[in-house]
Amino acid sequence: MMCAMNILLSLALTTGILSGIWGWVAVSLGLLSWAGFLGCTAYFACPQGGLKGLAIASSTVMSGVVWALIIIHGSALAPHLEILGYVMTGIVAFLMCVQAKQLLLSFVPGTFIGACATFAGQGDWKIVIPSLALGLVFGYAMKNSGLWLANRKCVRQRQAVEEAIDR
Repeated sequence: MMCAMNILLSLALTTGILSGIWGWVAVSLGLLSWAGFLGCTAYFACPQGGLKGLAIASSTVMSGVVWALIIIHGSALAPHLEILGYVMTGIVAFLMCVQAKQLLLSFVPGTFIGACATFAGQGDWKIVIPSLALGLVFGYAMKNSGLWLANRKCVRQRQAVEEAIDR
């Protein structure tokens, strides 16, 4: 039980510290801090962890950017036909789910996160993509540094208990 609490506190600590650093980095580089936090969220929410999780989360988030751009630009082809945008959205949402048959595209929420970020960024993929990408890296760093820290604490606690028993 104590190690489980350490995991939560360690994740909270590293996430808090790195969130502050991310805020500074985003402003310094002219990125969208909120989009970076969506990238962090995608990594944390991905059921797969480690580098494999980072690859899956990144692939799905970036595919969402592409899908959103297809909707944005496809709808613009006939702006007088409002229904076209709705039909395209339905078809693309279907395809966003179907692509999950492929391992690297299997995290459907990541795809929707990327699409939503692109819509919120008004289709400006040149700022949305680096914001999401760096956010994904920060998410990886937050979670894995927290797990590393918790593991160190648990190992020390176990050693202290073993030493106490040996006395």
